[in-house]
Amino acid sequence: MSATEAAVPLRSDAGLRRSKSAKASMRGIAALFLAPTGLLLLLLIAWPLVSVVWQSVHYVNLVDPLTVGFAGLDNFRTILDDEAFLPALANTVVWTVLSVAGEYALGLASALALAQPIRGRAVFRAIVVIPWVIPIAIAGVNWMWLLNPDYGILNTWMVDIGLLDRPRDWLGGIDTSLLTVTFVNIWRSFPFYTISLLAALMAVPRDLHEAAAMDGAGTIRRFFVITLPHLKVVSLTLIFIHVVWTAINFDFIWVMTQGGPLDASQTLPIMIYKYAMQDFDVGAACALASMSMAFMATIFFVYFYAKQSRGLR
Repeated sequence: MSATEAAVPLRSDAGLRRSKSAKASMRGIAALFLAPTGLLLLLLIAWPLVSVVWQSVHYVNLVDPLTVGFAGLDNFRTILDDEAFLPALANTVVWTVLSVAGEYALGLASALALAQPIRGRAVFRAIVVIPWVIPIAIAGVNWMWLLNPDYGILNTWMVDIGLLDRPRDWLGGIDTSLLTVTFVNIWRSFPFYTISLLAALMAVPRDLHEAAAMDGAGTIRRFFVITLPHLKVVSLTLIFIHVVWTAINFDFIWVMTQGGPLDASQTLPIMIYKYAMQDFDVGAACALASMSMAFMATIFFVYFYAKQSRGLR
């Protein structure tokens, strides 16, 4: 073997070692830059979650420092034995399902309308975002004024046009409080769906619609055969995210009804708050929070693995 032929693999091996060394160096630099973010996530997310789970199996009381020690499952038994738990769970399901369904339906309808070539479309697209950018506290207080049975303008209008015989206390009625807050939540949250679905609609190829129209497909058929399949990924993502966001939402219900009247609009987040800040039983509050987290984590993993299995097929 000549000297030239022997030198080629040597140079090749040296180049391979330098390449591995460069990759290792880049990984080290990347880890160094990611370390502050990782530490921040540990402090802001991991530690609070671990703390909640830890306190859920211990006695923790804000006004009685002597109530300490390992509780085992006692805090969970306290939650399950509470007569308000099942109604709050049912309210949470109703609040979440109706909110997400209404937000998606209204968001899809408005996105389809704003995708049309109409005059002033840019202005309407800007206006539709307004409910989303209004802070929850301000929106809740404003709707309380609008729905007030004594001076609320909405009650006055409904009486004037004959929808009501007399003003109604929408937030003070046992059978209407939860549905009213749900309606207000839909009003505020649907613009997020509108923006996301509108972006997806803009990405649907026009050629497909033109070809389908030439083949005789009507507007409705084109919507179900072409438009909806292109919105599938965005729709599922939006629905999944908002199921979680809505189920753990505390602000709107607390601002408008505080879970009343007579716990008619109380959901699990409101119940957690009352356990911690009114009954001062942090252990029970953490137990209920842990149960809620476990349920949300189950939904996430079911969604994730279902998506993965479809991708593999």
